[in-house]
Amino acid sequence: MGDKVETLGRLAQWKIDNIGLCSYQKSDPFKVGIWNWYFSIVRNKYLFIHLFPEPSPVSKDQPPFARFVLRVSNSGSSRSFHISPVQEKLLRTHDDFVWSVETTFVGRYTIDVEFLDLKINGEETSSVWLSDGNVQSVASQSSSLRVLSRMLDEAKHADLTIMTADGSLRAHKAVLSASSPVFQSMFHHNLKEKESSTIHIEDMSLESCTALLSFLYGTINKKDFSKHRLALLGAANKYDIGGLKDICEESLLEGIHSRNVLEMLHEAWLYQLPKLKNGCFVYLFEFGKVHDMKDEMNIFFQNADRELMLEMFQELLSVSKPCKS
Repeated sequence: MGDKVETLGRLAQWKIDNIGLCSYQKSDPFKVGIWNWYFSIVRNKYLFIHLFPEPSPVSKDQPPFARFVLRVSNSGSSRSFHISPVQEKLLRTHDDFVWSVETTFVGRYTIDVEFLDLKINGEETSSVWLSDGNVQSVASQSSSLRVLSRMLDEAKHADLTIMTADGSLRAHKAVLSASSPVFQSMFHHNLKEKESSTIHIEDMSLESCTALLSFLYGTINKKDFSKHRLALLGAANKYDIGGLKDICEESLLEGIHSRNVLEMLHEAWLYQLPKLKNGCFVYLFEFGKVHDMKDEMNIFFQNADRELMLEMFQELLSVSKPCKS
């Protein structure tokens, strides 16, 4: 592996081929959030692990406030783990975070960090986990509909009522028809929706359905998209909304972490999202995080689809190759 760090969502992992009794190594830069990062290690009596952002105008003007956990494991027969407490640090330089691990093992090591939260100098921000590129793609695909935002907000010339689980909304048949062949079929054939000018979307809350309309009208913001992306994914699948399913999958893949990876795997299986499913498998098996989630896995297997469990078992076998001494 050398000095390359592999990343997936909020997790970064560095596999080091050899650490001697006295040594120093520094990783290649890796990107998480809006920053490039480095690991470095110093080995004497203890193993000292540093995590720090790459010096740059971004890290100088917008230093990261990080909440994270580190894990170190060796690749010997004992495969022992050292896991840090949850850390909360403003990280600017090489000296802002150092973790000392007392271990006498030499040889191959795996070091990973999972960012539980990332903020810009302590400020709340959703842009860390929902990158500007993804957000721009959300907006750009609906940019031609932005002029209708006022019509949506003020229900101007609205000719449709949407009944949700906990309230109603007003919208425009033309916009929904242009966005979804399912809606188009409702309004252009002799269905009850055409006669009543009412559709029932009772599997969505009023708030989630508002986010869906905001997407269709081109006015959704990053925070609302991130908050409601699971509901939007369900709607994209049900109503065949072009582009929205792919955008949700990319966003969910970017946001994988230890507390949601099994939920993400379930969603990937339910909605047939191959990139998200593969990302969950990489996170669990290739990155080895399954070893930290035994209780969660037991609960998951009690309700998981048998075909999914078989696929997970096959994936585990494919990456469980014995390490050569």
